[in-house]
Amino acid sequence: MINETYTLSNGVKIPKLGLGTWFIDDDKAAQAVREAVKLGYRLIDTAQAYGNERGVGEGIRTCGVDRDQLFVTTKLAAEIKSYDEAVRAIDGSLKLMGLDYIDMIIIHSPQPWVNVNQSADRFFEGNLEAWRALEEAYKAGKLRAIGVSNFDEEDIDNLCNNGSVKPMVNQILAHIGNTPFGIIDFCKKKDILVEAYSPVAHGVILEDREVEAIAKKYDVSIAQLCIRYCLQLGLLPLPKTANPEHMKQNGDVDFVISDQDMKTLCALDNVHDYGQFGMFPVYGGKM
Repeated sequence: MINETYTLSNGVKIPKLGLGTWFIDDDKAAQAVREAVKLGYRLIDTAQAYGNERGVGEGIRTCGVDRDQLFVTTKLAAEIKSYDEAVRAIDGSLKLMGLDYIDMIIIHSPQPWVNVNQSADRFFEGNLEAWRALEEAYKAGKLRAIGVSNFDEEDIDNLCNNGSVKPMVNQILAHIGNTPFGIIDFCKKKDILVEAYSPVAHGVILEDREVEAIAKKYDVSIAQLCIRYCLQLGLLPLPKTANPEHMKQNGDVDFVISDQDMKTLCALDNVHDYGQFGMFPVYGGKM
């Protein structure tokens, strides 16, 4: 599965499964990337906000696989809502990662994190400014694709209606027990690939007995079931781990969930409390 690809709206191919690197320290990121690539991963996802771009870049440069065989994504910090800041940040990521180009940069959030879940302001103008910088970097060959993260329908329409390049992906929170089918369907109609971060619900779903029972039917772990679920919905899951054994298991998802079990899993809407991680805006918290 990690060798299969989706094709973005601009014709660029992207692996169907990637490694997320949130919470992996910068000094451990390079080794995590090398381990993942050794296991067959070709998509690595980071962000300016993660504080590990340097380490991820080192891992990409030293993993022993040709650069053009790898797909690297980073994210423009959510607070950047001006053209000039965005230009500096894009060039900053290229320099920090030590790469000649980055496969894709996406806007991390339509709102700065301090405004998420607290303000109705969608920062339409600021997002257009940041998007213009991404468009220019894309047209200049610094990036092979551009996209967004955590964007709602109105946020995407703002870019589609006022920009010159349509977003190629929207990376959102999506997993068993909390699958936002509305925005997923909206993106599919616009030929925008949906990437799923926290496909294992940041671990909280591992205690779910109903999901566990379905996983046992296929002789797989709950994490493997969650990743396969995303794939069968046409999403691109980005499970995060620095553990090579978990990386291997997460990539071993060449089984098929039955239509009936998919129907059961799609109907679940029971994961909205992320425990100690609920403070993060992406999980409904406030900064």
